[in-house]
Amino acid sequence: MNQTPAPAPDAPILAAGLREAREIGVTVVAALILATLFRILLFQPFTIPSSSMEPGLVTGDYIIVSKYAYGWSRASLPFNPPLPDGRLLERQPRRGDVVVFRRPHDPDQIWIKRVVGLPGDVVHVRRGQVFVNGQPLEQTPLRETNDHDAPTRRVLEVRETLGGGKTYVTYDGGADQPGDDTPIYRVPAGKYFMMGDNRDNSLDSRWPADAGVGLLPAENIVGRAEIVAASWKPGAGLFKPWTWLNLRWGRALEPIR
Repeated sequence: MNQTPAPAPDAPILAAGLREAREIGVTVVAALILATLFRILLFQPFTIPSSSMEPGLVTGDYIIVSKYAYGWSRASLPFNPPLPDGRLLERQPRRGDVVVFRRPHDPDQIWIKRVVGLPGDVVHVRRGQVFVNGQPLEQTPLRETNDHDAPTRRVLEVRETLGGGKTYVTYDGGADQPGDDTPIYRVPAGKYFMMGDNRDNSLDSRWPADAGVGLLPAENIVGRAEIVAASWKPGAGLFKPWTWLNLRWGRALEPIR
């Protein structure tokens, strides 16, 4: 007696495949949401595009920025949405902090400088020496060297020390440079006086906002620079896979001082 073959179990297999695809999709979406929240609320990477923070930070450094260090503002969010001014859970930067911010004159530009003057401070520069509230910052000449990103340029490494003991190394390109002598700036509430460590190669608060930074509004701050995660040599790029390991290995995981 002939028997009719049993139908292939296509429906259960199809249903199982759809369930698996749905689970994968939910997992991917959840991972993207968590990664986005992590980037917005906690830490965000940035690449250093210029030499203004030499010698501590050099072109090609890939840094991690703490977004929660000073609280959050519209500058912390992607595309700088038109939200009210101010910061949520605001905490004030300290003198010497290295801060990433949106440039006041063009918020689409992300810049990085060091906090030198806090709200209420009086800041000026005379013959290349920074004065805060009438007191000169201690400067200790170290050695002459070549600029990291411009090897034909000779500079003097100078260790600068703030009143609270915070210390870092700057570059001095010589006497009578633009920015070596400034007016007296009185930093108002809600603003900060910013300077680059490469003192003679940095547009910062010594220049008005349309040329440099001016006095930085607190709501423009993105976060505090914490660590150099990695550093790529010149010529490396995302679309050049053969350069991905063209790293400065000695700069990996270096804290930002």
